[in-house]
Amino acid sequence: MTFKVDDFVLVLDENLSGRIQKIIGNTISIETTDGFLLDFEAGELVKDTSKSDFKTGLFSHKSISSVLDEKEKPARRKSIKVRPKDRFEPTMEVDLHINQLVKSPRGMSNHDMLTTQLDTARQKLDWAISKRIQKIVFIHGVGEGVLKMELEYLFGRYDNVKYYDANYQKYGLGATEVYVYQNVRSN
Repeated sequence: MTFKVDDFVLVLDENLSGRIQKIIGNTISIETTDGFLLDFEAGELVKDTSKSDFKTGLFSHKSISSVLDEKEKPARRKSIKVRPKDRFEPTMEVDLHINQLVKSPRGMSNHDMLTTQLDTARQKLDWAISKRIQKIVFIHGVGEGVLKMELEYLFGRYDNVKYYDANYQKYGLGATEVYVYQNVRSN
């Protein structure tokens, strides 16, 4: 293989590449991409054809002015695609874990904790109805299911409410989603 100065070469059996700086007999000096000057025998090198035509290959079909014009054009803004089921994600989440509701549950009985959680759920649901919020997720956790059963009893007392398990992928089994019907006529 014939080499000449300024050819890009790869070194066999090593992860090195560079540009030929000088050739003296069978010894070829290359400057690596890291800037080191190293000597190799001609048999240890191979031409890197992907970089050898760098200057001519990069702009061979375009002039520099056309490339600059292309880069100066404002990029078209991409709209964020929203999946249909994500459009209807709940607008309000209420975390009913006791440590989210009180500073410290220390000294509270299970009944006190449950009462606090249910009072919070009732207040948040009433507030959401008054503000015309249609979807609310109550995060209650899995546990033994006592809070979930009490919430279902609470939600069942409302005429304009439908409730079901929340999105499993997002919340697992520990959340209930409530849908509030807004146009309910009273008799």
